[in-house]
Amino acid sequence: MKIICIGRNYAEHAKEMKSEVPTEPVFFMKPETALVRDNMPFYLPDFSNDMHHEVELVVRISKTGKNIDEQYAHKYYDEISVGIDFTARDLQMECKKKGLPWEKAKAFDNSAPIGKFISKKSVADTNAINFHLDINGKTVQKGNTKDLLFSFDKIIAYVSKYVTLKTGDLIYTGTPEGVGQVKVGDKLTCYLENENLLQFEIK
Repeated sequence: MKIICIGRNYAEHAKEMKSEVPTEPVFFMKPETALVRDNMPFYLPDFSNDMHHEVELVVRISKTGKNIDEQYAHKYYDEISVGIDFTARDLQMECKKKGLPWEKAKAFDNSAPIGKFISKKSVADTNAINFHLDINGKTVQKGNTKDLLFSFDKIIAYVSKYVTLKTGDLIYTGTPEGVGQVKVGDKLTCYLENENLLQFEIK
């Protein structure tokens, strides 16, 4: 099982990061050891002083596919959830300045909490899904898939040109604007529409 993450997939987030808005999907990967399940707490690692939350919708691949045509991509996932792509922003900026890969800022252990999955059929329109993140009861990020630069189907088709998708693979589809630092004691709650699918504490 692998975790594929899409970067800069909301224009406003690209702008807040002072990055170019991409003309094709940008993706990177996390190892399975990045996953945190069952609302377990996230422990701040000692190698970063600037850990940022990035709430994202996550699709789970339901069958193996390679070079998937976009018009058939919807057949390759049947469940959706919310997750957090934790980013050690200080390490990421350091790596960017040096022109180095920044896996250590994104792919470290426990950097990908994942919520409960729901059936795609329970969502009226996958191109108009609301989701948001509350920290300590206050909404800090909210998004809607209508604002995606690249839809779920486009992402699946694009990634599958380069990497074979297998059953159980997860695709984190990008974060909207509003990313920011977390601190010990913060309680994060992630919603798909009004359904709470993920909640955990920072320790």
